[in-house]
Amino acid sequence: MFDYESLKLIWWLIIGILLIGFAVTDGMDMGVGGLLPFVAKDDTERRVVINTIAAHWDGNQVWLITVGASFFAAWPMVYGTAFSGFYFAMMLTLFCLFLRPMGFDYRSKIDSPKWRYNWDKALFVGSMVPPLVFGIAFGNLLQGIPFSFDELMRVTNTGSFFALFNPFALLSGVVSVSMILMHGGTWLSMRTDEHVAARSAKAAQIFAAVLVVSFALAGVMIATSIDGYVIQSVIDTQGYAQPTNKVVTVVSGAWLNNFNSMPILWLLPTTGIVMAIIAGLLARFKPGGFAFTASALSITGVILTMGVSMFPFIMPSSSTPNHSLTLWDSVSSEGTLNLMLIVVAIFLPIILCYTIWCYSKMWRTVTRSEIEENTHSAY
Repeated sequence: MFDYESLKLIWWLIIGILLIGFAVTDGMDMGVGGLLPFVAKDDTERRVVINTIAAHWDGNQVWLITVGASFFAAWPMVYGTAFSGFYFAMMLTLFCLFLRPMGFDYRSKIDSPKWRYNWDKALFVGSMVPPLVFGIAFGNLLQGIPFSFDELMRVTNTGSFFALFNPFALLSGVVSVSMILMHGGTWLSMRTDEHVAARSAKAAQIFAAVLVVSFALAGVMIATSIDGYVIQSVIDTQGYAQPTNKVVTVVSGAWLNNFNSMPILWLLPTTGIVMAIIAGLLARFKPGGFAFTASALSITGVILTMGVSMFPFIMPSSSTPNHSLTLWDSVSSEGTLNLMLIVVAIFLPIILCYTIWCYSKMWRTVTRSEIEENTHSAY
């Protein structure tokens, strides 16, 4: 089908698309869960908020599973090294994600305000911790992870859990959390009415502003105080997985090299900022589809900005830069990538069509009167 070099590029794009799909869909659900205690003032309003995502949250979470499976199959070295370096962070994320299905399924099993309130707190934690951890993880990726390989390609990570919480990584966490809260706010302003919609629109405006400021500040830090990575040796784009056979140097401001060599790429961070501003401005207007679309485009711009700035690096090594993982030297075999591409070409369109059909069939504004008339519904 495709030559090995093209397959490597195609799978870099596919995984980027899957990450965007996860951030736009499941990020929306997490944003709703994060806003739950603030935009809903009583149990009825909390049920209104939850019912806007009740029909879709579990399907949206499949995007995360797909991302993990794609990493495992297409970038096995990245998968293994990441789970080694971020083990405790991954476990923290996993256990917090457990709270979401439990919260959705159990909050209405007992007709007790305290029972429901405690499960709502669990939904909040399960919705807020994962995007915070993901943001911190991406912030550390931009700074490099302290790992290296021995002669048998066994990975050793010399970092610590608490070292992950450095200033730039925490700022990246703020970018991630504000991004999904903005997105959740635009969703709720579109799917609810009256007081919940008004509070959600205000929340979307606040977190859109936080996203713009934090994302811009992160860009300034990348340009001035965060070192980037540059491959100095000849790149074998057709070679098999062998990440130790290259020369990499650490250069101040190097993460901007791709933008400076192709100025059109500056449209990506510009999209992230401008669309966030537009989403905040349009959040109060009905229908809210334009604000939600602008929010989704802002998320797309933010994620693509990071991917393009690091290209072709996937996981730089701060302790042994020459062992950094790139899309050229840390991938699966040509046959594996070809087979996976066939599977994606068949099933991804089916999944997208089914998802669109589900949203179109279940689309409505969730109102307080609807919830009050259906006191025995599942949520």
